[in-house]
Formats: sequence, structure tokens, C-alpha cells
Amino acid sequence: MAANADPFVVYIGFDSREAVASDIAAASISRHTRHPLKFYYLKHRGLRKAGFFQRPWIVDSDTGNWRDLLDSKPFSTEFSHTRFLVPELQKFRGWALFMDADMIFQNDITKLFSKCDDKYAVMCVKHHHEPTVDTSKMDGRSQLKYYRKNWSSFVLWNCSHPSNRGITKEKVNFMAGRDLHSFSWLKDEEIGALSFNYNYISGVSPILSDKPSVIHYTEGGPWFDECKNVPYADLWDHELRLWHEDGSPNYDHQFIDRSLDKIRDAAE
Repeated sequence: MAANADPFVVYIGFDSREAVASDIAAASISRHTRHPLKFYYLKHRGLRKAGFFQRPWIVDSDTGNWRDLLDSKPFSTEFSHTRFLVPELQKFRGWALFMDADMIFQNDITKLFSKCDDKYAVMCVKHHHEPTVDTSKMDGRSQLKYYRKNWSSFVLWNCSHPSNRGITKEKVNFMAGRDLHSFSWLKDEEIGALSFNYNYISGVSPILSDKPSVIHYTEGGPWFDECKNVPYADLWDHELRLWHEDGSPNYDHQFIDRSLDKIRDAAE
């Protein structure tokens, strides 16, 4: 990539109970590419202060999960709704990636962004993951059933697409969660498909002969003591070790440009 290439914009979900996961997600992206990157963590408190987010919720005393006071539905992370603010946060311009915190990249994000197709409003992995009943994940949180489950956990947003003008912050603050996660403001043909390799969920995605491009620890990540032996835990532990060796950086609102390093490497 050219030294002056526009950075890839990446929004990562942030949950205060697993803050380290957001840093490891960002670190895994940064480690595998030389393309300039711009990271933002979706922290609901900051978004509330900035006037972008105002959905009220409470902690359910019976389950410890959050319950949305607008549609009375439970949800499992602090960024369940804020991911849909990405188009407006981007001022409805350009492409941006949203990803859950419980994910790591295992190849160059440039390959993903090369798949951006302007005819689509969003692009995602179209999982067939429809639990028949609500259950518990391995970290004790609710595993909820809903239409198009996990489609919104990893989304290439075409923020410039005219149809995404329909997902303003006002809509995000008042639309039912099920309608947000199913991309109800879009036509089916405006939702592009990515290979399951870009949102690999053990037990849901087809078995691979090689490691996935993006691993999703949706059943509970190895940063929880009770989830140390989940599939691909060794790869997350590897990213954690490299992150510590790099000084345990925080990537929130960080611009990373290794293009000069790339020029130097090419000259050696």
C-alpha cells in the first residue's frame, strides 16, 4: 500500500467487564498489516456524554445481564446497540469495520477491505445460528435467540450508502433491538455476504482445514477463567503475549501508520 493510503477505520465493541479483549482485538489487526489504521472503541458512557446514545437499561437482579428498558429485552454486552451508530459516527462517509471485542484477526485486514462492494449497505457473514431456546454461554451470560443471530457481530459498513441514512442515532436510541440486529432498515439485496472465514464461530461455522481469518469467541473467551480451553484459545493467548511484549498498548482513538516502516523495509 502507498504511504499516503487512507487508513482503514475500525470500531471495536467495548465492555468494561472484558476490557482487555478490545485491546487484543486491535493488536491482532495491527500486528498483521502495514496499512494505516484508525481505531475507535465503542464506549457507551462516552457516546452518551457526546449525545449519540441514550438508551436506558438496568441490570437484571436475577441473571446479572442487562435489560433494555425500551423493548424490555435482555442483552449481553455494553455495545449491543452502539454498533449501529457507526454510519453516523462516520458522518455517513466511507467504509468502516465494526467487530465485537471477542474476536482476533489472523491475517491482513487489507484482504477484508478489498472485498468492499459499493452496491451493498453492509457486508457480513450470514450465519445460520438460531438457538431454539435461550441458554447460557460458557462465561455465564445469556446466549439469546434472535433473527439473523451474529450477523451484526462483524460488519463492513458502507457508511455512504443511501439506505444507511435510515439508521440515525435517533433510530438507534429507540428502535427495538431485534430490528437493529436484523438490519430491518435494509432490503435483503443490500446485505452483502462475507465468507464464514471472517467470523468463525466454533460449533456454528463449517470445520476448516486451516486457521480462520477472524476467530469469534462468542461462547466465552479465554480471558475468562472458566473458558481457558475453548477452541483456538492458544491463538488468543499468543496475541496476548505479544501485546504484553509490545508494552500493553491501548488502541482507543489511535491512528497507526507503519507505511514509513514499510518503505524502510523495502529499501533494506
